Amino acid sequence: MAWYSKYIDLYEKELKVIPEDTIAEIRLNLAKIQSNDPVVTVSVIAYNEEKHLLSCLWSLSEMKCKYPVEIIGVNNDSKDRTEEIFQRLNLPYYNEMQHSCGYARRCGLEHAKGKYHINIDADTMYPPKYVETMVKALEKPGVVAVSSLWSYVPDKEHSTIGLFFYELLRDVYLFLQSFKRPELSVRGLVFAYHTDLAREIGIRVDIKRGEDGSLALGLKEYGKICFVRTRKARAVTGYGTVSADGSLLKSFTKRLIKACRGLGGLFKKKEDYKDQDDNLINKNT
Repeated sequence: MAWYSKYIDLYEKELKVIPEDTIAEIRLNLAKIQSNDPVVTVSVIAYNEEKHLLSCLWSLSEMKCKYPVEIIGVNNDSKDRTEEIFQRLNLPYYNEMQHSCGYARRCGLEHAKGKYHINIDADTMYPPKYVETMVKALEKPGVVAVSSLWSYVPDKEHSTIGLFFYELLRDVYLFLQSFKRPELSVRGLVFAYHTDLAREIGIRVDIKRGEDGSLALGLKEYGKICFVRTRKARAVTGYGTVSADGSLLKSFTKRLIKACRGLGGLFKKKEDYKDQDDNLINKNT
């Protein structure tokens, strides 16, 4: 049985149908692992994630970690019952009213007490050893940031074989890309780094996407970005931009074309990236 099997039982379900004893179990588990003097802060960013947040926090509440941990939430101006979930679980959280991943991640970073900060997306579930594995990698000499891999929640709309090859080819491409351009292989849902360094660099809030890669670009000036490929750190998430592209085949084709066009860049370092106009927030101000 997959480690995430029971958490999927809550995935895509509204708060009103979740058994109270399950909520109580998650609340108790979270209370047991919270530390007042954490080595690592895990911040869970959430925007309208009522149907996913409990699955995410349930997985985190059952983590196996030798390091002191604090878990905090960031409610990014949600319109559903996301904030209520944080409240019912007695989880420390902060309201970030300016809406974007950049603002939400920055809010979590600003309130982090730990030496290390791990970003968590609320629509994602994390294996028991995820936090410990990421911190172990961060403690290695010269490492300033760590990123891992992820799979997708299995469902009836996506074939198991199709997902396997999609993820395999994506992982290979990210692996090759990580040698010369590690900042492009980082993803926010599986990203960890030194808190103080990240605060010094700052998380961009003027772009719609890519705030994680921008932070990684700044961090690599201070040391190595490490990529953890063990299944102990492989998260499971929803389809997000994959669904936005339509079918899995369309998404694969779109990304394949883009990858082929940029194939030459795999073998060249790059220190500066030009912002695309359609990715800027308030670009006319």
